[in-house]
Amino acid sequence: RDLPVSYPLSPSFIFLLVATSYTWLIPVASPQRIPTDPQAAPEYAHSIRLDGDIILGGLFPVHARGDRGTPCGELKKEKGIHRLEAMMFAIDLINKDPELLPNITLGARILDTCSRDTYALEQSLTFVQALIERDGSDVRCANGDPPIFTKPDKIVGVIGAAASSVSIMVANILRLFKIPQISYASTAPELSDNTRYDFFSRVVPPDSYQAQAMMDIVTAMEWNYVSTLASEGNYGESGVEAFIQISRETGGVCIAQSLKIPREPRPGEFDKIIRRLLETSNARAIIMFANEDDIRRVLDAAKRNNQTGHFLWVGSDSWGSKISPVIGQERVAEGAITILPKRASVDAFDRYFRSRSLSNNRRNVWFAEFWEENFNCKLGMHGKRPGSLKKCTGLEKVGRDSSYEQEGKVQFVMDAVYAMAHALHRMHRELCYGYPGLCPRMANNIDGKELLNHIRAVNFNGSAGTPVVFNENGDAPGRYDIFQYQITNRSTTEYRVIGSWTNKLHLKVEAMRWRMGDPTFPASVCSLPCRTGERKKVVKGVPCCWHCERCEGYHFQASEFTCELCPYEKRPDANRTGCTPIPIIKLEWHSPWAIVPVFIAMLGIIATSFVIVTFVRYNDTPIVRASGREMSYVLLTGIFLCYAITFLMIATPDVGVCSLRRIFLGLGMCFSYAALLTKTNRIHRIFEQGKKSVTAPRFISPASQLVITFSLISVQLLGVFVWFAVDPPHTVVDYGEQRTQDPTAARGVLKCDISDLSLICSLGYSILLMVTCTVYAIKTRGVPETFNEAKPIGFTMYTTCIIWLAFIPIFFGTSQSAERMYIQTTTLTISLSLSASVSLGMLYMPKVYIILFHPEQNVPKRKRSFKAIVTAATMSGKLTQKGGDRPNGEVKTELCESMETNSE
Repeated sequence: RDLPVSYPLSPSFIFLLVATSYTWLIPVASPQRIPTDPQAAPEYAHSIRLDGDIILGGLFPVHARGDRGTPCGELKKEKGIHRLEAMMFAIDLINKDPELLPNITLGARILDTCSRDTYALEQSLTFVQALIERDGSDVRCANGDPPIFTKPDKIVGVIGAAASSVSIMVANILRLFKIPQISYASTAPELSDNTRYDFFSRVVPPDSYQAQAMMDIVTAMEWNYVSTLASEGNYGESGVEAFIQISRETGGVCIAQSLKIPREPRPGEFDKIIRRLLETSNARAIIMFANEDDIRRVLDAAKRNNQTGHFLWVGSDSWGSKISPVIGQERVAEGAITILPKRASVDAFDRYFRSRSLSNNRRNVWFAEFWEENFNCKLGMHGKRPGSLKKCTGLEKVGRDSSYEQEGKVQFVMDAVYAMAHALHRMHRELCYGYPGLCPRMANNIDGKELLNHIRAVNFNGSAGTPVVFNENGDAPGRYDIFQYQITNRSTTEYRVIGSWTNKLHLKVEAMRWRMGDPTFPASVCSLPCRTGERKKVVKGVPCCWHCERCEGYHFQASEFTCELCPYEKRPDANRTGCTPIPIIKLEWHSPWAIVPVFIAMLGIIATSFVIVTFVRYNDTPIVRASGREMSYVLLTGIFLCYAITFLMIATPDVGVCSLRRIFLGLGMCFSYAALLTKTNRIHRIFEQGKKSVTAPRFISPASQLVITFSLISVQLLGVFVWFAVDPPHTVVDYGEQRTQDPTAARGVLKCDISDLSLICSLGYSILLMVTCTVYAIKTRGVPETFNEAKPIGFTMYTTCIIWLAFIPIFFGTSQSAERMYIQTTTLTISLSLSASVSLGMLYMPKVYIILFHPEQNVPKRKRSFKAIVTAATMSGKLTQKGGDRPNGEVKTELCESMETNSE
């Protein structure tokens, strides 16, 4: 009984099994002839026998599996009685058909498998009795006579079984005796193995098709995380195995748990299964390959554990459109999607079954038990239903006094019987052509192998009008209807067809309903889809589970699983699904960073222009002449350029603007400090020479001063031209300057291609002139303040040095700031303007003030010789004392005029 499914059974083993386990086959009492009335025959008390020229076997689950060691349990009205009645009805039709097996009567021997494979194996040995030789030489009756054995029926083919585990167990027996078998409900993929189950065929498609259809349903529902639940046995386990195999091959669906329901479940087993399924609560979809009894108990356990509405059931054809698994637990089953081989109701069977009664259906030994069960009554004292039920009258009518709906596999039972009949018909036409009835070649022995070949070759329209054909493995083509168990607004329940599958899924999504008519799809996923801009970080070993990680910084979502860095000149878009160019900015005229330096520069330009105009207007006055007219105009030009460079620094960069920036950035300072250096150097040389002799030093004339100044300026221009040759000016967009951590704030800065080093080199020469001028200003600090401009120049240079010492840390200290462009440009322009303003204010504003408001002091004084002036200058103490009593500019006027005279 506990043989493994694939155990190879030999004829000798079968004989031993029969001889030892079934001693009822050998009578030990006085033998007697068995009556021919099947109702009175004790041998057939638990089977149905129909006489005929050719006997077919039948295996049906008339009863459920028994509990606590009993082989059989309660009666199965639909899966048992409906199906076996369908076989007898089909036999009746064939026997009445003059075209199919004419003059040949089909008979049957129908057994109850009790939904248990081991019990079915015992029962199926009845089919091979006629093929086992019996040795009665050692057996004697009580009177010493040899025994007389009842000749068993010779079974030429078997219809059944229902459960795959039963069919596999029986197929191992039947193949040894070459008895073909056609199943009406077994769908295990294992049965497609033609090397092990070569005499097995079926009119239903294998679960490999069903598993594919269920996978297509799961995929269409966008579920990627499911659990499987199988009844122990070949049907459940092979179905789940096929589903898991398809999920591995196709990908996209992960199995959270794969649970098995034991054949003999212990108390609390189904509650434990529900708790196990809840451990992976995100896997709401449950793929079920389970028998009807297990389905009912699973639903009941889910209801007890308050999980109504949580699980999304996807049932195989064992659930199909049956009512019995969902009776009393409609709410927990609501929304269940089930699959069933495409079928149609056989109207002729409905008329036949509704006409059955106790009086006209005595050939069915279980019909009385069905009658009690169906009408909830009791047949006399010997009725099988306990309790004080009403007594059956025998006048009840199926469909009138009880509900009736044709069981889903009735069509396939009839197709299996007809397939066997068509094969026998083909065989009879080949072996007994023109012979009425069975010819000797078929009467004596029907070759099972030959009959199998005819079975595999049949092709006819079945009871539902669909073609009945078999492939080389004995499988029927895959054709399924997809059902959903729905509860309508009026609380009525129904299995509604929502699609079909014939090598491809056709699903009517709009027809699907979930809890209380909700049309939205429920989810059964391990992880919710990542939002845009997030990548999936898959959990190791579970490709359907992942963590969502946002693409940070300048990364964008390149694919479902990767983030990539945007090109340097781009940033992620708002959804982080691509990259967009970084906006390009420049210093705008309306920016506060520009308004302040422009305002200072404009004031400076106005003031400088005013000084220049004043000097030109009063060009020949003593004050202007004492200031050194030529050098003053050079110095004022430099001051003007220092103010003007502000506008070039703020203007939109292009090649022209960048070229002018290079030229004039250091040129204004170079003009200013070259002139001031020449002046301070002249004063220093005059007074140093005066200490040694009364001879005037060389190169102190205005022309010499201009030559020296422009020589110094030419060095700056030469450096700029070399810079032009080595690195022609052009614009660049600096994306690094404002590349903030937040990409939305990132900007590209349009600027001239002038690096900080190039800027320092450009200003460096001017700063060198400034420092040198400051040194000379320090050396001439002892010159009396009434002599020329030594002290104002000194104060100017000291202030300028302070300005540029402050500029350096501000300029370079902000190199990492996001506001670098604004701060550095503003700092540079204001520093240039302040330097120019210091020079303008300290050197020229006092002179302009005297020229305009004290013209009485702007008069020529008497001239003295250079020697006298120098001698007077060296007497600093006296000059200082007397300087306060003399008009402003008198001494320096004399000195300048003397220099002009000497130069002439």
